[in-house]
Amino acid sequence: MAEQLEVKELDQVVVRFSGDSGDGMQLAGNIFSTVSATVGNGISTFPDYPADIRAPQGSLTGVSGFQVHIGAGKVYTPGDKCDVLVAMNAAALKTQYRYAKSGATIIIDTDSFGPKDLEKAQFKSEDYLGEMGIDPDRVIQCPLTTMVKDCLADSGMDMKAMIKCRNMFALGLVCWLFDRDLNLVANFLKEKFAKKPAIAEANIKVIQAGYDYGHNTHSSTINVYRVESKVKEPGRYMDITGNKATAYGFIAAAEKAGLKLYLGSYPITPATDVLHELSKHKSCGVITVQCEDEISGCASALGASFAGALGVTSTSGPGICLKSEAMNLAVIMELPLVVLDVQRGGPATGLPTKSEQTDLLQVLFGRNGESPMPVMAATSPTDCFDAAYQASKMALEHMTPVVLLTDAFVANGSGAFKLPDINKLAPINPPYVPEELKGKWTPYMRAENGTRYWAVPGREGFTHILGGLEKDSNTGAISTNPENHDLMTRLRQQKIANIQVPDLEVDGDADADLLIVGFGSTFGHLRSAMDELRQRGYKVAQTHFKYLNPLPKNTTEVLSKYNKVVVAEQNMGQLAAYLRMKVDNFVPFQFNQVKGQPFVVEELVNAFEDILKK
Repeated sequence: MAEQLEVKELDQVVVRFSGDSGDGMQLAGNIFSTVSATVGNGISTFPDYPADIRAPQGSLTGVSGFQVHIGAGKVYTPGDKCDVLVAMNAAALKTQYRYAKSGATIIIDTDSFGPKDLEKAQFKSEDYLGEMGIDPDRVIQCPLTTMVKDCLADSGMDMKAMIKCRNMFALGLVCWLFDRDLNLVANFLKEKFAKKPAIAEANIKVIQAGYDYGHNTHSSTINVYRVESKVKEPGRYMDITGNKATAYGFIAAAEKAGLKLYLGSYPITPATDVLHELSKHKSCGVITVQCEDEISGCASALGASFAGALGVTSTSGPGICLKSEAMNLAVIMELPLVVLDVQRGGPATGLPTKSEQTDLLQVLFGRNGESPMPVMAATSPTDCFDAAYQASKMALEHMTPVVLLTDAFVANGSGAFKLPDINKLAPINPPYVPEELKGKWTPYMRAENGTRYWAVPGREGFTHILGGLEKDSNTGAISTNPENHDLMTRLRQQKIANIQVPDLEVDGDADADLLIVGFGSTFGHLRSAMDELRQRGYKVAQTHFKYLNPLPKNTTEVLSKYNKVVVAEQNMGQLAAYLRMKVDNFVPFQFNQVKGQPFVVEELVNAFEDILKK
């Protein structure tokens, strides 16, 4: 047995699991991030997988990755590059090594680096490490497949089932590298495979074998690390994806408002997991319908809203195009509706599994007529809970459709989420029509803040009709009167303008030479870039938009305060254009990328440093 190495403590570390789409890299990464969250680490994850349903085995285009960043304190991004790379085959090493730091530890399955594997990965020789300039001393070369077969030889499992456990051996190795408690992993698997205990036990056995292999055969150049949590706020935590947090936010809002939750949806990457998650919660009064198309998904949710429920519909950019007519109907009928847009790469089918922020102008303006609609954008996977809750509260209290923007990065990524106390969440009070208006009420009578009163069908004395044709402000009857249409248009606009949203907050230096501006999911990367620039001695600040319509009241004040402002976004400049329209004499610098991948903090820092030097 090799001599036990000293365990070294780190503040943070990044691990990337990679292999074929069927190699279970997403599961291995999820387990490792869950265990890390359980012990109090800050985490941020980034699943990076191809759009192919199943690419040819061992092909360069079929590689699936899962990156997880764990830290002793708050973690804002999944990390630019990894400290540990797990490559389950030659194609994974070839395509994923560019995401590894110089000197990173690399774990490979040597059984998947045969002549045919190397040929598929387009290696020119059998010296694949030398060809890529990788130091062999930093590589744990393990006959992983063979060892899994040996480990499960007496399990009674067939060969295909045994090979599916390869990911757990790699996970065991990673758990050894970071001194993780395997009991936590075992508990996770027992819960996941509660109905298949034999599968759970087989995977637990393989994980232990991977851990023991690392412990007993490690090279003297491979170190064992521990990332201790330094800040632990008491509470119950879980590793949660953005899509799951969004679903929980909707459930909490319906519960707080005392309403049924109805989701009308049509499956579309990367939003489908919200439908899957909500369908599990019938006991919470959740109704889910997988509709025949995007149009009916939105229209049925609007119908549920008319009937007195919290109506929600979920989709991605292509679905927003189709839902726009029903969204417009919600505007003129003034009914609460939440439209979840999990953005992905476009246009058209584009990059279905990749992330962009390219739907902003579409959800702000992409409808016929004057159709104002509140728009929000979640800033992280865990913030998706609050964003979904606040979007629902806004829709219900102001009788309006609301768009909630997330994207593939935050929807599929995860973070350590402290379970909230629902009793401490902000109250939700829909503007139900007062009983004293019985017999005198008409459909477009309004409360003091301009919001239309809500009369749920079936309530005696409040029978009414809504529809897509313009209605008279006083009587609710169909009207083509020019002055009435002008009035109703202005009333709908003012209702949205009256919505109170939190002011912009500015972090960093009060006398900054550069203000960094973004919206939605880029928060963590821009925050990390600001922190790095300040460490280099620059005076920099950051503000970030979560509420996009209406904008925070102090938007002009904040943006006009600084000599240099850079707006960074994953599109060609949509937020910058929108802000120029709203803020007089606002001419920002811009940083725009449309790569389908998260920002790289190092690239941001270099670009912002160039602006500071101008």
